[in-house]
Amino acid sequence: MNNPNDETVHCCAKCGEEGGASLKVCKACMVVKYCNANCQRNHWPTHKKECKQRAAELHDKALFKEDPPHKEECPICFVPMPVNIISCLSLPPATIKSVPIFDHARKNKELANLSAETYHSCCGKYICGGCVYSFCKSGNDLKCPFCNANRADKTDEVRFEERMKRVEANDASSMLVLGSHYYHGKLGLLRDQGKAIELWKQAAALGSSKAHYNLGNVFYEGGDLKKAKFHFGAAAVAGHEEARSKLGAMEAKSGNVERAIKHWNIAASAGHFHSMDHLRTGFEQGVISRDAIDSTLTAYNSSCKEMRSEARDAFIQTMAEINDHGM
Repeated sequence: MNNPNDETVHCCAKCGEEGGASLKVCKACMVVKYCNANCQRNHWPTHKKECKQRAAELHDKALFKEDPPHKEECPICFVPMPVNIISCLSLPPATIKSVPIFDHARKNKELANLSAETYHSCCGKYICGGCVYSFCKSGNDLKCPFCNANRADKTDEVRFEERMKRVEANDASSMLVLGSHYYHGKLGLLRDQGKAIELWKQAAALGSSKAHYNLGNVFYEGGDLKKAKFHFGAAAVAGHEEARSKLGAMEAKSGNVERAIKHWNIAASAGHFHSMDHLRTGFEQGVISRDAIDSTLTAYNSSCKEMRSEARDAFIQTMAEINDHGM
């Protein structure tokens, strides 16, 4: 492997010509440089092995970095938001014998799949269920909790137009939501998976971890595990715990237990209950040490505590009652 500090990196790796700033670096390994595309193409048989090795090292460095991105917060209460609202439920701390939120989610699948946030196209904000619930309880259910815009009597056509305006303004969140409407056939739209994927790809290109996650799911369900892994990885690097947990499951299924545990440790430390339960099971099976799981349990319980609030508990309770009555 060439040393990035070596003078040879200022020369074309194929012909040796010095080019300084005009040389183009290999985008995969970020080490060797070339004076043109022909030199890069002709040098590939020689460079291929070390390039792939270096690219894999760079990928893992980004994927398993020690300080993951700060969790997104609700713009109203500033409490960190998880992927699913049930992660915010105030339950006893997890132990090596039990992860209460996981046990509760297994018994309440509707709540387990309920998003922690709702999107408002008027201002382009994601607002947590607790704040939306509190705002509605105060008698302001016909207005946006963030920008106070009127939300009453809006038809599907009007909501579609609102989202399209924000899509045209390159708003990744609107691309994500509109893609979901096409994927599920909501908002008066016909189901169109191709259109959904197109919008999610646009949102992903703008940095949306949720769009990468959706694409990962689509490709996984379609059997394209390489693309699924790529998108789950991009989402995980951006802090999407559910995507990272699924990466862990894919690695475990492939026999890469050590990599699976790394993913689940990072996700669990951020408060992902399913990953914490994977680790608890791993401890029972003897593949995870007591010191390692104790450290992750401490981080997991701390993250769960940060995501909780009375308003979120009240919202979850209300949703549970609605589900119990079959509404």
